[in-house]
Amino acid sequence: MKKVLTLTLLLLSYKGFAQKRVNQRFNFHFQQTVVTQYQPGVKASYSGTNSFSVKAEAQTSVTSTFFVGVRLGKNTEFYFNPELAGGSGLSRATGIAGFPNGETFRVGNPKPTVYVGRAYIRQYIPLSKETGPVEDTPNQLRGLHSARYLSVVLGKFSLADFFDGNTYSHDPRTQFLNWSLMSNGAYDYAANVRGYTQGIMLEYVNPSYSVRYAAAQVPQEANGAKLDKHLGKALSHQVEIEKPFGNSKIRLSGFFNRANMGNYALAARMQNPDITATRQYSRAKAGLGANFEQKFSDDLGLFARYSFNDGRNETWAFTEIDRSTSVGIVLNGTKWHREEDTIGMALVANGISKDHRAYLNAGGIGFMVGDGKLNYRTEDIVEVYYRYYLHEDHFWISPDYQFIMHPAYNKDRGPANVFGARVHVEF
Repeated sequence: MKKVLTLTLLLLSYKGFAQKRVNQRFNFHFQQTVVTQYQPGVKASYSGTNSFSVKAEAQTSVTSTFFVGVRLGKNTEFYFNPELAGGSGLSRATGIAGFPNGETFRVGNPKPTVYVGRAYIRQYIPLSKETGPVEDTPNQLRGLHSARYLSVVLGKFSLADFFDGNTYSHDPRTQFLNWSLMSNGAYDYAANVRGYTQGIMLEYVNPSYSVRYAAAQVPQEANGAKLDKHLGKALSHQVEIEKPFGNSKIRLSGFFNRANMGNYALAARMQNPDITATRQYSRAKAGLGANFEQKFSDDLGLFARYSFNDGRNETWAFTEIDRSTSVGIVLNGTKWHREEDTIGMALVANGISKDHRAYLNAGGIGFMVGDGKLNYRTEDIVEVYYRYYLHEDHFWISPDYQFIMHPAYNKDRGPANVFGARVHVEF
């Protein structure tokens, strides 16, 4: 009995020591992504203020992010991400609702700018004694987490950090570049022009399912830089349920945004349609989305998304899509002895509501699209990329091609061909 007790104490001591070693006190990561894209110009019967260019052009964007994580207590973590971004998107990042470069912001000035992307505290509340390992990754400290827990996030972050994730299609720095493949296309998630907001996120996780809710600030104006402080009249709510089924996973989500929005139907009846002239704080936008992924093997995966919003009031934060369907496959390079390589192909169909169409056809413009009039068709997109691993320093280059039928939902313009190359380094 004495020997058993001694052995038990030794094992417990070792476990406690190992856990101390496993739980990082701090970590540091870095990424830099450079995207260059070229388009040879589109054929068009006419062009408007926010049309994709009929002339050939090339543009380059760059982002650099420092990811700093600090453990403030056993279950309390702080994350801080200073970021640099510069460059420009094709045609000033207008003219295509499913825009071809997810690393581009519509800030106007292409000069590289340093700003704080994220600064938030995350508090974990364990709900079970069973634990599992968590890896050291950007904005995640290595450690042991309870298999069932509550999590509270408070501060500045991106809603895309926590909502509508997908193993195969979510990150334009390493996966598909198109905006409507980063997230559900019709998910008008609260964010400033650079993709960040301030708010609170609550999460319940267990091995069977997880549930998330967030309340976050919306911008003062559509796709604007400043966030609205009138929280009683301008706020975004989103909820998501995530459920794994063996090698599959489905996420069902919904959002409700209230802001100083304009109304498409009212604006379309104006002599000179202007959505901004109809703005009122009483307006809202709501939508639903479904997000599915299927792992066939360690090398092959499939994803699909469907989303829609009511399309009555002005698009406020993400992009001018009221309906979106996407599907794609991703294949790892193991079969041709390139384990770190990836090839992906995806199809997208984006659409807008009748009120949105009427507004654009009357000559109105949004912050992304507006050709002066509209011969409506769905905006259909094909994207193919190959992610080529160069050497051991976590350095990749990815040639990318996108074919866009009916850019900005207009049969009288296009198609658009976008050729690109992405260089990405991380550690």
